[in-house]
Amino acid sequence: MKILLVGSGGREHALGLGLHADPECTELHVAPGNPGIAEFAQCHPLDIKDNSAIVDLALQLDVELVVVGPEVPLVNGVADLLRAAGIAVFGPSKAAAQLEGSKNFAKEVMADAGVPTAHSFTCTTQEEMEKALDAFGAPYVVKDDGLAAGKGVVVTRDRQEALDHALACKRVVIEEFLDGPEVSLFGISDGKTIIAMQPAQDFKRAYDNDSGPNTGGMGAYSPLPWAPSDIIEDTYTKILAPMIIEMAARGTPFVGLLYAGLALTNHGTRVIEFNARFGDPETQVLIPLLKTPLAGLLYKAATRNLEGTKLEWSNETAVTVVLAAEGYPSAPKSGGVIGELPSIERVSIFHAGTSRNENALVATGGRVLTVTGIGSDLTEARDRAYRAISHISLDGSFYRSDIALNASVAEKGN
Repeated sequence: MKILLVGSGGREHALGLGLHADPECTELHVAPGNPGIAEFAQCHPLDIKDNSAIVDLALQLDVELVVVGPEVPLVNGVADLLRAAGIAVFGPSKAAAQLEGSKNFAKEVMADAGVPTAHSFTCTTQEEMEKALDAFGAPYVVKDDGLAAGKGVVVTRDRQEALDHALACKRVVIEEFLDGPEVSLFGISDGKTIIAMQPAQDFKRAYDNDSGPNTGGMGAYSPLPWAPSDIIEDTYTKILAPMIIEMAARGTPFVGLLYAGLALTNHGTRVIEFNARFGDPETQVLIPLLKTPLAGLLYKAATRNLEGTKLEWSNETAVTVVLAAEGYPSAPKSGGVIGELPSIERVSIFHAGTSRNENALVATGGRVLTVTGIGSDLTEARDRAYRAISHISLDGSFYRSDIALNASVAEKGN
């Protein structure tokens, strides 16, 4: 099977490795790709905001499956154009991708589907915003209604900071604060059936002890030894399946990856947000643990043939840590030269924001590399990831030192 993977980040590097490892994948093309992906796939320079360029490339290469990684082309409707051209696509239509493209739309669908989430107000004027902030009180949760590259959410006890963020958005969703640990749980859907993956946890704040600004994610781990034993079944029953049923009933079936960001509150599981694609950096811990061949799995979803499929997982643990550029997330510095990457057993280094400049590997994004360690438990997986990332040189770069630390300590104590 010839496959085209769209995207250039750490998520796509991990997906690319998974696709490449499946014997069903005979040829893997990636657009635009990155230096890490280029080691095993053919990369094609391309603007992922240009739908026509993606469709033209897929037709030119005569691929049988297109896997769309990032949210922007999905929200722009590239999956519709690819399907119209007769190409199987793993990724939702423009209408279905509004689950990520609009927080307000997602709230409306959840209300109709009976899916538990935070109470909220959608606001467009300062008066509405101030009323909503006062109705919920601190801590304030303010979300840009549209796409914001993982940085559109502010959670703060400072009312003025919350209001300033709200005013900077055209339309904003202000909601009650959900207390409790956060979990990411993905579902692979063919529009009729959805299969829940195992849960992961990511770390959104830039610095240790969950301090600093929100980011696109500074690390993740999976599985979660502390999570309720029925979390997968419970999330499937109360959240994933009802959403797929509701989207199909609306005439906009969701085909692709439905990402549910969850809060495990004292009143039960609540949805924080939905995304319409694989999450980053959770993908970098989930794909290395997935034993089910990836290419065949995503093709079944794309061709609406998932029924009866079951996922098989490794019994090991994965921890990933993000190496971020100086100034991330507000003003990341690009162009820095990255030293030679270490080669350590059971460690994968995924390129997120890199390029080749003559013979040097250079940083081109805020999140530069994602380092994933695999082990029999969290301690072993963490040790491998941190040993590897400590050997990577990039002036001014930083990483969190506490990814999965508390869970690892708790695991050792049991």
